[in-house]
Parts: sequence; C-alpha cells; structure tokens
Amino acid sequence: MIKEINSSLKPKKEQLLNHSLYQKITSPQQLRIFMEHHVFAVWDFMSLLTALQEKLTKTTQPWFPTGDPEIRYLIHEIILAEDTDVNLKGEHQSHFEMYLEAMASAGAETRKIEDFLLQVNHGTDIFLIIAASKIPISIKQFLKNTFDVISEGKPHNIAASFAFGREGLIPEMFSSIIQNIQKKFPENDLKLFKYYFDRHIELDGDEHGPMAFKMIEKLCGNDPVKWEEATQTAENALSSRIELWNGIEECILENIDSENLQRI
Repeated sequence: MIKEINSSLKPKKEQLLNHSLYQKITSPQQLRIFMEHHVFAVWDFMSLLTALQEKLTKTTQPWFPTGDPEIRYLIHEIILAEDTDVNLKGEHQSHFEMYLEAMASAGAETRKIEDFLLQVNHGTDIFLIIAASKIPISIKQFLKNTFDVISEGKPHNIAASFAFGREGLIPEMFSSIIQNIQKKFPENDLKLFKYYFDRHIELDGDEHGPMAFKMIEKLCGNDPVKWEEATQTAENALSSRIELWNGIEECILENIDSENLQRI
C-alpha cells in the first residue's frame, strides 16, 4: 500500500520538489525570508512525533509495556535523532535548536517564532494561539492542518502526516542554493544552516523515511478504512505544504518589489 500511496501522491510531491520558490531564493535576504517561515514547520514537526509517542508508548508513571514494541522502537529512534542529534560543534541538540542557531548566524529574525512559543509555553489552546498570532496566513493554515491531525488523535493519520507530509520534501538542490548564496555573499555565515539541511536530508533518506513507512504499515495493517484515511491525511499535508511554499514565494516577491521601488 505504501507504494500505491506514493504513486497517488506523486503529482503533489513533484509540485513541491519543482516549486518555483527555489528559483526565487538567490540572495541572503530571500533565504532569511524562507527560514523565518520554514522554522514553524521545523517546530511543529516535533509535535507530530511527540503525539505519536504519547499515543503509542507509555510516557506516564507507573510504566508498563504498551503497544507494539517494534512501533515503540521506531518512534524512539526517530525522536532520539530529532531531539538530541549531534550539531556542527559535536554537541547534542534538537534539529529545531540547530535551526534557530542557523537563523541567528545567517541574520534571520527569530522574534516571531520565539514570541509564538512564549504563548505556547503559557499553556493557551494552540488553535487560539495560531488564530491570534501575527504570523502569515500561509503559516497559520500549515500549523492548523498539523494540529487538526494531532487533535483528531488517530495514530495512523499522525504517522501519515509525518511520513508523507514531511520526509524528503525539500530537494537536494537546495544545498546548492545555499552554497551559491554563500559564495556570492561570503560575508553571510550559512555553514550552520547547510549542516542542518544536509543532516536532515541524510536522516530522512537513509533512516527516518523507511522507519516512518514501516510504522504506517503496522498501524494500518489490513484495515482499508485506515489506509484510506492515511492517504487523505497525506494528501492534505502535501496541499498544506504547497500553500506554505506559495506563501513564502509571495513574501519573497513582495520583498523584491519593495527593493526595486527603493532603487527608483
């Protein structure tokens, strides 16, 4: 079934991998705009993972074995790497923290994501925070899609959103985009961002992607309803990512227009 779902999702995946957004990222400022939007997706990615952890493993006291041990292994292995990977300095750090440091090093603004997380830490309802936050609509719809899936509480759908909607959706050519910007504008320090990106691509392709698909197979089993729901969830996740990419591209184009006006 995984092969069939991937086949049905191919047009949307190709739309993402060949999105015109990538051609618009040619300067440090345009890369910073990308990072300031994309960091929200890096953050809520962990919410999908921890939702699976809560649903499919025992995270409260007293402990006892819960569910399928193979699924527990897959979840813990992915979380281990995403939450405590080794950064460029050889220290343990989450990918989200790596991303924030890469943003700061590249001169990107981190205030919006930090203000957003400040509200999250206060314990307010996540949907109210998203609605009230002063972030672009494209980010809001992306976050809402993620937390709709999480709040629905179906493990096979959460796994589908993670596996099909997150893994392998930024093309490897993005590494060349980063390198070209660094060469053209050597005063901008992008080495942390390139390390984050290369590390994420390596894990997605070699480990996390196959693990995530195996998890879906175990969660859906021979239930055609679950497979149908997982497929629809995957399609929604990809559509949401396309809207996010469209929003980033629109913001970059607005910035280019503004810069052109200032030159006149």
